[in-house]
Amino acid sequence: MENGPSSEGRYGETVFRPEAAGEGERIDFGALAYDAVTLARLRALGAGPGWRCLDVGAGTGTVARALLAEAGVAGVLAVDRDTRFLAAHPVPGLEVLAADVTEPGAVPGRFRLVHARFVLMHLAARERLIGALAALVEPGGVLVLSDAVDLTTGATPDTPYARAMRAMWRGLGDTIGTDVSWVPGYPRLLAEAGLTRIGAELHVPPLLPGSPLSRFWADTWSRSRGAMTATGLIDDAGVDAAIAYLASDDCAALSAGMLTVWGWRAPEGDRGPSPAGAFSSRPGPVGGGGTRPRP
Repeated sequence: MENGPSSEGRYGETVFRPEAAGEGERIDFGALAYDAVTLARLRALGAGPGWRCLDVGAGTGTVARALLAEAGVAGVLAVDRDTRFLAAHPVPGLEVLAADVTEPGAVPGRFRLVHARFVLMHLAARERLIGALAALVEPGGVLVLSDAVDLTTGATPDTPYARAMRAMWRGLGDTIGTDVSWVPGYPRLLAEAGLTRIGAELHVPPLLPGSPLSRFWADTWSRSRGAMTATGLIDDAGVDAAIAYLASDDCAALSAGMLTVWGWRAPEGDRGPSPAGAFSSRPGPVGGGGTRPRP
């Protein structure tokens, strides 16, 4: 992935290397926490038979395979810089492409659904990339982006979890350019990319001892420990305390939120709503504000 403005490394190289033992399992812990919400949203937006889909930064391929098996889409092109996890689980209808989406023209074709989850937050030139992804949406299709929203503010209780999260976001920003501060601006960015009928929802899961999400964060901190301790916000003992806290009955916290935003490419011959009416906050079928596809 592309470097951030002040970073020297890349996701998958400096941290979270795919060849490291257990990295696929770490990704799957996150998938267990978020896949049901993601798939419900994609199906509510109409993903189903006849749809050709693009899954960017597909990881281990859980969303791509669910689109095929549960939504019955016609096919999914799953793209990642390293495709070892995707290649390990081939299924009919799944096409795998090793590519860097930060490179112009890396992905050929246009798609009814373009989806990326927990990808753009790690990449630089984010506004340009949103425009590039929007250009891959065919007329009548939809772009769906999900990324993290940090909830560890200054008013958050000073628990081992909160201290670890603050150090993690700072450490990942310093090493690979991760930045979630701009994620709430997704609706504006999708509208500026020419999409209409913008919708959004926020999913904030609780942390439960032994849950897949708690195991995901514990493993994530273990793998980014060096970046976290380099910030001076936490030391090794603090990381260990945070990992122990996640597994204890004392843990009472909310995970980072997942903000999902979507926007439609107007069908050919349809100029779409005016900019003033481009954003919809009508109740959607899952969680927060949303829009339904036209019949």
